Amino acid sequence: MVLDPGSRQRLAAAGLTDSKALSPKRRAQLVPLIQRQAQAWALGQASAREIDELGIRTATELAMLRALQRLACPQPELVLVDGVLPLRLWSGEQRCVVRGDAQHQEIAAASVLAKQARDGLIQRLAHRHPGYGLERHAGYGTAVHREAVLAHGPTSLHRRSFLRKLLGA
Repeated sequence: MVLDPGSRQRLAAAGLTDSKALSPKRRAQLVPLIQRQAQAWALGQASAREIDELGIRTATELAMLRALQRLACPQPELVLVDGVLPLRLWSGEQRCVVRGDAQHQEIAAASVLAKQARDGLIQRLAHRHPGYGLERHAGYGTAVHREAVLAHGPTSLHRRSFLRKLLGA
């Protein structure tokens, strides 16, 4: 997510903040504004298989690198990383920011776009994998989701490393 100072101000005035503090309806309303205001933005993903094989941290870093590589602009001068762990494979300048989505509009905007994209994917998967209740719990490890996995078994999209305890494997 690349924003100029004016875009940061406009997004703040529109109420952009930590995606977890915004309702789904408000996040959805902010998406087109964020996309219009951004000089560049991109999403990156890691698969369940990559998470299982590489671990969550490395897979998360891989998704972040994919997003950075997809930006339709030159390499950013500074990458803001939400949290305490740096992006190990990034050779450019970076700064880790604890609770960054509450402090930097770039992080908040990226978080909103990522959350909306994930939620949209989960809704589409709910149609392909009925019986798991994805449309209700969005794929989070709720009791309903755990019961569905036990009843129907994991799909290829489930992270086996997260299910070891549940499945006794």
